[in-house]
Amino acid sequence: MKAVIQRVSKASVSVDGEVISSIGNGLCVLIGIKRDDGAADIRYIVRKILNTKIFDDAKGKKWGASVADKKYEILCISQFTLYHVLKGNKLDFHRAMPAQESEPFYMNFLTELRKEYVPELVKDGKFGAMMEVCIQNSGPVTLEIESPTKSTCNDNTGNVENKKVSD
Repeated sequence: MKAVIQRVSKASVSVDGEVISSIGNGLCVLIGIKRDDGAADIRYIVRKILNTKIFDDAKGKKWGASVADKKYEILCISQFTLYHVLKGNKLDFHRAMPAQESEPFYMNFLTELRKEYVPELVKDGKFGAMMEVCIQNSGPVTLEIESPTKSTCNDNTGNVENKKVSD
């Protein structure tokens, strides 16, 4: 799972010319979901979104406060293109989770984020829709965070498998 996190002074998302969500100071987060993502990936990304020190703290210290510390808003937007592969100049999305699986996964992510934060401060776009996203990036500050996987060797078979790492 991947999150592109942007510190914003404001952001909004529109569908068919109509604004469906907007926030003031906070984070605009683009969420990419890959085929083998699971609950551990959701927990990891939620923890990083809420706790990464991306804002100045109350005393003006740079990188001293998280979105949770500031009680700012979060605008999440599902974006399967984050798991693209370029084949020459052609885009391929075989690493992204298919829409029929990723929509409930994304909804579970939003549920977990709202459960761990202040539900009314978490907003989102419209899954699967053609959206226009307006972002006023503050700084500019943009971070890319991906839930980690670790390659390990199975002692019994010698086969390499991917295992999720908790942090």
